[in-house]
Amino acid sequence: MKTHSELTSPMVPLPYRLCEISEEIPSCMTLRVEPESEEFFQPWMPGQFFMIYVFGHGEVPVSTSGNPEKQGQLTFTVMSVGSVTQAICRLTPGDSIGLRGPFGSVWPLDKLEGRDIIVMAGGLGLAPLRPVLYHLLSHGDAYGDIRLLYGTRQPDKIVFSDEVLQWHQDKTIDVEVTVDNAGRDWTGKVGVITDLLKDISLNTSNTSVLICGPEVMMRFSAYALLDLGVAASNIFVSMERNMKCAVKTCGRCQYGPYFICHDGPVFSFDRVRHLFKVREL
Repeated sequence: MKTHSELTSPMVPLPYRLCEISEEIPSCMTLRVEPESEEFFQPWMPGQFFMIYVFGHGEVPVSTSGNPEKQGQLTFTVMSVGSVTQAICRLTPGDSIGLRGPFGSVWPLDKLEGRDIIVMAGGLGLAPLRPVLYHLLSHGDAYGDIRLLYGTRQPDKIVFSDEVLQWHQDKTIDVEVTVDNAGRDWTGKVGVITDLLKDISLNTSNTSVLICGPEVMMRFSAYALLDLGVAASNIFVSMERNMKCAVKTCGRCQYGPYFICHDGPVFSFDRVRHLFKVREL
């Protein structure tokens, strides 16, 4: 299988066709796409992203959200928040899009074997971590305890709600969900995601944590974990800055000395801890 750069310039989108689109929550859609030619398919790893190009509108970076063991297709979950993402969410099966990628660093799953894993996701941050959970479910014997801590604004904002419930019921993953606010019919927990850390027992020397969500959520989560004794080198965050070229050229995603599109989006927290302290960076 040729890489994108071997097929064409990394700045030229390859043609893909939309096979299926479904609504996760209001204004949030999951798309499944296939290459228009088998030679165009680009293998990927959990944590990487693609630039999705909608003809006549532009392109945006979106992390993969599908099963890494099903490499014949690509899955993306997109929130309709701007002109390009609105155009993506209006697509229908059969429509064509362009893809560049994959780009960026990956969740270091091969280096975490034998360790307890905590996946902390905030809101749509569960989408880039969903491939991680698929991998952990398929290779559970290679890891210790697996736990998902998920926080979102309210119950109707839970993405992949059927899967989250199934994982909880199957007890293959220890799942804890909290919401910022809820009505009387909600029987789960209410509070910020760091509250969930108070109720679990950690073997801090053998625990690694993967975090994705709003930056404020990642900052508070990472520092709460540090307070509990988890080493910064065992905490990983996925940064989701606005990327434009994806090839470390335009500087749009510069984060201190790093370029998110090239050096990230996944970083160990010890690399970026000092940057999290810089306001509005």
